[in-house]
Amino acid sequence: RWLAALGVSVAIVAVVSLGLRDRVPAGAANLNYTLQDMNGGAVSLAAFRGRPIELICWATWCGPCKSETPALAALAEQYKADNLTVLGVSVDDPPEALRPFAAEFKMNYPVLVGLGHTEFQETYDALFAVPVTWFIRPDGSVLLKHKGPATRDWLEEQNKALIAPSQVTQ
Repeated sequence: RWLAALGVSVAIVAVVSLGLRDRVPAGAANLNYTLQDMNGGAVSLAAFRGRPIELICWATWCGPCKSETPALAALAEQYKADNLTVLGVSVDDPPEALRPFAAEFKMNYPVLVGLGHTEFQETYDALFAVPVTWFIRPDGSVLLKHKGPATRDWLEEQNKALIAPSQVTQ
């Protein structure tokens, strides 16, 4: 019995570790949302049109999200000159929980409040599981949606594809 449970656990960890990547049909990302940042300022996603965007839906309690945060901060800094915009949207944390988290993890990109924005969470497929990462080209089309954890190297590969669209990602 315990062997069967162990086998199921290993299978679940393998699936989560590999992540679930979904090719997104052609079309533009819906950037017609305005969310508050963790300090109460209004942030219009539409203001980032024309720039490559890595939008990650996450939560402070999510282990894989915590693991990815240092990589996201490093990549935001590394690709700043290429106009890459990293946006972190917390799906269920209030600003009071986000501020200490952002300070602890040295988040150097906008941290937005998705709590209470069910339509946004539905649009970005983040109602039931996080992290979900969207790679949005400067023209607004979606390069890729990735469900589950990702490594820094894999995230960097996708960001390079956003900046140099001739590269193919898989």
